[in-house]
Amino acid sequence: MCIMTMAATLTNGVRALFFALGCMITSTVIYTLVTDGTPFRKELLTPWMAATLVDFYINVLAIGAWVLYKEPRWISALLWLVLLVCLGSIATCAYIFFQLLRLSPQEATEDPIYHVLHRSTTKDAAEQKTCSVIIARCVFGVLSFVMLGTLVYTIVTDGSPFRRELLTPWLSATLIDFYVNIIALAVWVAYKESSWITASLWIVLLICFGSLSTCVYIVVQLFHLSPQDPVHLVLFNSSNRAGNGYKTFER
Repeated sequence: MCIMTMAATLTNGVRALFFALGCMITSTVIYTLVTDGTPFRKELLTPWMAATLVDFYINVLAIGAWVLYKEPRWISALLWLVLLVCLGSIATCAYIFFQLLRLSPQEATEDPIYHVLHRSTTKDAAEQKTCSVIIARCVFGVLSFVMLGTLVYTIVTDGSPFRRELLTPWLSATLIDFYVNIIALAVWVAYKESSWITASLWIVLLICFGSLSTCVYIVVQLFHLSPQDPVHLVLFNSSNRAGNGYKTFER
């Protein structure tokens, strides 16, 4: 009973968190539009704004991969992917909030994060095998080098990002947008890790290094799967994988 109560509290807490975050980023975007105008202006695309956007959209790609797995129909998956690209963390918060609302009372009191991550309906076998573990390792490995190269290049050519003149209203809004997605990824990391020390370390790395840490974390988790495993198992912690008949592949 205590475990069920804790799970229900977790469900309500995460719902409230993403509802509040969604309201905050929506208000931030509207306020910045009203006070600073459209973001589609050439002078706003400074080197560090460009680097922040690369960082931002690599995280969007990671979240989008989950949405692509989660949605049972390609039309709805593509719609959400477009919203993620166009609206950023507003769409992230809305999607997660809706998935939490769709949980049955039993799911909400058992393992809510697992049920949010897991797809309730099964796509056909051809759709399930569109990506292998090895391909996913390569994709996120390459993305980690892309982000590392972007950071190094921008530091070398434009200097430190910690300068007051860089903090324009739209860069501030983009950073808030970026870190709302980081919170979503941090919730996933906290669910994945069995140790709070390890989870805290990875969350600090996410905060400090953004999508570089996201990609490295995903690659590390993919190496815990065998090449024959379905790639979507990377979403789940070891106890959930074991409960579904899969073993963790340790290297």
